[in-house]
Amino acid sequence: MEERGQWSSRLTFILAAIGSAVGLGNAWRFPGLAAKHGGGTFLLVYLAAMLVMGIPLLMMEISISRKFRKGAIESMRGIGKKWEFVGWSATSNAFVIVCYYSVVFAWVILMFVNSWQFAGMTNKSKEASELFFKLTETTGKIEGFGIPWIVLLCLVIAWGLIFYCIRNGAKSVGKVVKFTVFAPVVLLLIMAVKGCTMPGAAAGLAKFFIPDFSALSDPTLLVDAIGQVFYSLSIMMAIMFAYGSYVGDDANVAADAMIIAFSDMAVSVLSGVVMFATMGGTGMLDDITASGIGTAFLVYPQAIVNLTSIGWLNALFGAIFYLMLITLAIDSAFSIVEGVSAAVSDKFHIKPKKVTITVCIIAGIISLLFVTQSGLAWLDIVDNWANSFNLIVIGVLECVAIGWTFSLRKVLNEVNKNTKRFKAPYWWLASSIKFVSPLLLAALFIWNVVTLFVQNGGTYNPDYPIWAQIAAGWAVTILVFLSGFIAKAIINSKKKKGFVEDEVVWKD
Repeated sequence: MEERGQWSSRLTFILAAIGSAVGLGNAWRFPGLAAKHGGGTFLLVYLAAMLVMGIPLLMMEISISRKFRKGAIESMRGIGKKWEFVGWSATSNAFVIVCYYSVVFAWVILMFVNSWQFAGMTNKSKEASELFFKLTETTGKIEGFGIPWIVLLCLVIAWGLIFYCIRNGAKSVGKVVKFTVFAPVVLLLIMAVKGCTMPGAAAGLAKFFIPDFSALSDPTLLVDAIGQVFYSLSIMMAIMFAYGSYVGDDANVAADAMIIAFSDMAVSVLSGVVMFATMGGTGMLDDITASGIGTAFLVYPQAIVNLTSIGWLNALFGAIFYLMLITLAIDSAFSIVEGVSAAVSDKFHIKPKKVTITVCIIAGIISLLFVTQSGLAWLDIVDNWANSFNLIVIGVLECVAIGWTFSLRKVLNEVNKNTKRFKAPYWWLASSIKFVSPLLLAALFIWNVVTLFVQNGGTYNPDYPIWAQIAAGWAVTILVFLSGFIAKAIINSKKKKGFVEDEVVWKD
């Protein structure tokens, strides 16, 4: 343990975990789903999904990795050697995600740097909505492979910031999150005050908070609520295994997981207040979309240039908005890299910093694909498969491995190890991990498969060629789930040269 990094305090861990959980999805996808599913109705279903699935799975990952002091790969091996491939799949999928998430981060930096342009676009909605496409030169299709120099520069800055934040693992992350977790909240509050003082804001807030129970008839409500909880909390992505492995023996996992989950939801609700109040105030309530990219780069710029009749003031609020997105994106981006780095470092006994540098360089090179003129289309394809298929299957496998082949009593004891007032009950953890979560996730996977093949004829987007969807979708998915078996072959080869795997055992 002396050789492993450790959080300097309980607060540092909580802030780091909140920073990872609270990301771009809170700011732009959550409000869009609320608009799609009857406002308050979505909030209620989301809360239920958080309690039934999100929090128990969060407790599970943190407690297991704390016990083993290992990242995702070795922690799953500790559950059972046959389950090591699940840890590899989670780690590989996280690597895939950070390759394109870093590009979204770069785009946010790009819009922040160019927010001054909003000053000359007062009431020019069309011009504002075209700024992103103009800067990135994106075609929205698998056409064009040129890279605008300004976008490339922003990508380099993004990767530089990511590496700087995690260069020394838990130690450097702990210093960064004390700023990056609170900064977006402050910026969101500034925008919330502005939005709520606008005429029409009340109508927006009413649409956000008042339930429209007719939305319950839409089966995609449950699908979207489960998906948002699952993706938002950073579970099944190797992140919480890494962060949990740095947690001290005196940590209160039960209480900490509750704080992390409800802080994540609080930021989502605050983001909803900002979005609905602002859109209501600018007469754009019907334009709120569940597409994060569309909201941040196409729709919200239109709202920015209609906030006031003063150009420079609109530009200022535009800068605040994109600065807020920067502070949200950076925590999530570097936490994904840390999840990958910690898992690989533990497995191969390589110094964490060396692994981090390697991961950043390789992922940085791959991310160049997503800043080309066709990058948005490639990103859309990879993101769909990584989240709609890979992440869900990994979740099912983790639940089966831990819920059905391991002792949940041991996990529960670790969760409640230092609790005094609040103790997670066995029935809550067991019902979620053994039954509710795997069944709902399996149903969500089936829903996505049926939607793809039955409703859409096997194509995710008819504007993208099938070969591109196979290459960036199915091929990547196959590699993600084969990664563990490929790694096993490499490890067996290394054993012949003297490599010795760690013994990972749950010691009572």
